[in-house]
Formats: sequence, C-alpha cells, structure tokens
Amino acid sequence: MKIYTKTGDKGTTALFTGKRVPKHHIRIESYGTIDELNSFLGLLRDLEMDEHTKAVLSLVQNKLFTVGAILATEPTKENRLKIPRISEADIHLLEKEMDQMNEELPEMSHFILPGGHTTVSYCHIARTVCRRAERMISYLHENDPVPESLLSYINRLSDYLFVLARKLSKELQAEEVKWIPEKLKE
Repeated sequence: MKIYTKTGDKGTTALFTGKRVPKHHIRIESYGTIDELNSFLGLLRDLEMDEHTKAVLSLVQNKLFTVGAILATEPTKENRLKIPRISEADIHLLEKEMDQMNEELPEMSHFILPGGHTTVSYCHIARTVCRRAERMISYLHENDPVPESLLSYINRLSDYLFVLARKLSKELQAEEVKWIPEKLKE
C-alpha cells in the first residue's frame, strides 16, 4: 500500500464517508488536533513514570483513535459505518484515576505554572493541546453535532492531564511553582 495518494494535492481530504472537504474544515482541524494530542501522549508515555500510568495513557491513546474516527465521519453516517462510541465507562475511568491521584496530592491553593521537569512539561503541553481540541470540537458541535459523550471525554481528559502533571511533579520531586499575581504598581 502506498502512503501517498495524490488525492489531497488540491487542498481537500476525504471523510470516512468519501465526502471531500477542505483540509482547513473544522472537522479536519478537530480530528487533526486529536491526532496531535495522541502524538504528545505517546511521547509522554515514553518518559519516566510508573507502569500503571503508562497503561492508562495507552488506553487513552486507543480511545483517541475512536474519537478521531467519530470526528472523521458525518453524524448521519456514524451508525451505518458502525463506528465505536465513547462510553460513560470511558469517562468514569478518567474520573476514577483523578480521584485516586488527588488522594495523594496536596490541596491546591493557587494556579500552578507549568514546568519543573521535562516529563511534567510534556504533560502540560498535552493538556493544552487537549483543551484546544476541546474548543475546536465545541465549535464543530455548534454546526454539526457530535456525541455529548465525546465532548465530556475530552473535557475530562484535559482535567486528567492536569492532575497527572501534579502527580508526576510529586513523584519526580519537581517543584510546583504557584502563580502569585504581582501587585499592580501605583
């Protein structure tokens, strides 16, 4: 199988249904950002962390392929093509993981500046890419509805990545730098 098809040479690409849309279409931007997020999660998983977290990230990466497939398909065609769904159990897994991590973390009293360790920084980058994907999917949803479970999953995933960054900071003994606003000069 050849990787190049030349069908996108004029700035369009095909959805799963075969319908061609511009490469800058919000649907393409949405699943393209999910692909970017998935790549960052792969990088994050390659870094220093416990095996349980790596396993969860691997599950999330697989779910993001499901998210991409849903986003690459027009809503009226999803059932006919038998595309998998994001379930409440998928969302619950992220919530359960966050609850477990939060039990061992100090209470947050301020916003936290990203950084402190390369692994933590990559986790924060993944979180911000996830938030961007969420904004794009939300925009797509205004005109072309996507399943609400998908919106919830991406929202929860960005929360999970924030809590994971805090957990990684603790485990890697990285300092969490609190954001304390400077007083306005008179």
